[in-house]
Amino acid sequence: MDILKKENLFIRIAIGFGAGIIMGFLAPQFSVDAKIVGDIYLRLIKFMVLPVLMCAMMTGIINSAGMVSLKRVAVKTVALYVIMFLASFAVSSVVAMMIRPGRGIVFENQPVYEGDGPADVTVASVLQKLFPQSLEDIFSSSNILAAILLSVVLSVIIIALGEKGKKAAAFVNRVSDIVFRILAVIMETSPIGVMFLMAYSIAEYGAGLFMAIGKYILCCWLACIAVFILIFLLPVTLLTDTDPKAFLKACGKVALMTMSTTSSAATLPTTLKVSIEDLGAPEAISKFTLPLGCTINMCGGACSFCCLAIFVSDFYSLDIPFAKLAAMAAVATLINMAAPGIPGGGIVLMTSFLTIFELPIDLIGPIAAFYRLLDMAFTTINVEGDVAANLLIAKSEEGVVKS
Repeated sequence: MDILKKENLFIRIAIGFGAGIIMGFLAPQFSVDAKIVGDIYLRLIKFMVLPVLMCAMMTGIINSAGMVSLKRVAVKTVALYVIMFLASFAVSSVVAMMIRPGRGIVFENQPVYEGDGPADVTVASVLQKLFPQSLEDIFSSSNILAAILLSVVLSVIIIALGEKGKKAAAFVNRVSDIVFRILAVIMETSPIGVMFLMAYSIAEYGAGLFMAIGKYILCCWLACIAVFILIFLLPVTLLTDTDPKAFLKACGKVALMTMSTTSSAATLPTTLKVSIEDLGAPEAISKFTLPLGCTINMCGGACSFCCLAIFVSDFYSLDIPFAKLAAMAAVATLINMAAPGIPGGGIVLMTSFLTIFELPIDLIGPIAAFYRLLDMAFTTINVEGDVAANLLIAKSEEGVVKS
């Protein structure tokens, strides 16, 4: 196996993670002093957040323009995906609040956040951020939400221009290719960044960090399982004629692919096959809803953002009131539709999410070392959510779905 291949980035990150642990224990003072290397890595990630999200959003909309022929199904599908995402966020919140992954850990030095605490973000303030006074406000203050809205507006206008907008669409796709190539290069530095961030974390907090990360991973997996049962399995069983055993068997086939590839796109052929052949969903609807789901239906992302926010807040002894969780759900719904389709792309989304709410991002390094384990769960829930939504849409459009 060639560990230098792009798809084996997680192996290189694991090596950097191991080296960081050794460095943290053997050279604690050097590890603290050398944290600047890890900080530079995090700065590079933050630098790419705006261009990556804007390009991902614009290319996703522009390249899906041909789907408008199924307008009624499109509206219904997008609405269902949003509802499933918010419901997944709510279920994950309950699971995370029960586990509290960042609490009950003994550290050599108690983590202290030197900032002012989480930003006072509410649903109202989220709406205000969506409408800045100038373009300068978007880029000078890294207003991610306004950048997403601007991307949507520009994309819709390009599509509306028809033939006149084709050159602009081609330009956007070319710029997107460049941006994602730059991001891919930055992601290749992850093993080094993770090594120095992990070394600092071990030197600063001791072995207690492993317990915290372990609880966080457990929390994410349990949240995903709860979402699968409550948001996918129960609605499909109660609202369609699909046999629960057939649904579980089909999802098992999907899981084999998602856990090995951690890619919704790479799993799409399998998703289509099990949906049409095993579950009897109509081919015309499946070939519309499932590819669309690869782009915008990210229930695993809901689990990711929710568990991450509560974990980081607990780790630094910060409080997140219910109103702020509601605002986080609204923000997560927006930024999760701009997921970059590259290995470790979720790390960029995690960073952008924490940045919006002014939460510390120092834990992104240690989390990145285990992101493969997390991505296996998140991607599986993303795709299985597509399968469940497809059955529900098919039921509403075609009547009875064959089991």
